[in-house]
Amino acid sequence: MVPAVNQIEVHPYFSQPDVRKANADLGILTQAWSPIGGITSYRGDGAKSTFNDPAILDIAERHGKSAAQAMLRWQLQLGHSVIPKPVCPERIAENFDVFDFELTPEQRGALEVLDTGMRGGPEPDSITMEAFGREIPEA
Repeated sequence: MVPAVNQIEVHPYFSQPDVRKANADLGILTQAWSPIGGITSYRGDGAKSTFNDPAILDIAERHGKSAAQAMLRWQLQLGHSVIPKPVCPERIAENFDVFDFELTPEQRGALEVLDTGMRGGPEPDSITMEAFGREIPEA
């Protein structure tokens, strides 16, 4: 059986084009966790994040939106399901306010080239029962 959804880390600094293409080829929906890069997604120098990247900020400004909104719109236009993790009501509302604009092909391309190939989250192989396991009582 082919899964319906593959939840992977996807954001402008780690866009995983090969995984996304494989998902699409198999009819699997890509679901992006950390779709706006989170606090750990840096370009390697520790100073820049997706939230202050000049290219992302330029795109956002052109649409009167925040960097987060521009990144979420990029994900949606790629056909992804996105699961941002805001906790305050203002950020939740901001994340929903992404349906009144579209990024141009050039803007989407500008986000694609930001890929560093560096994960912000843990390596999937490090997520093991030994490292993170919790006992699950038998039902």
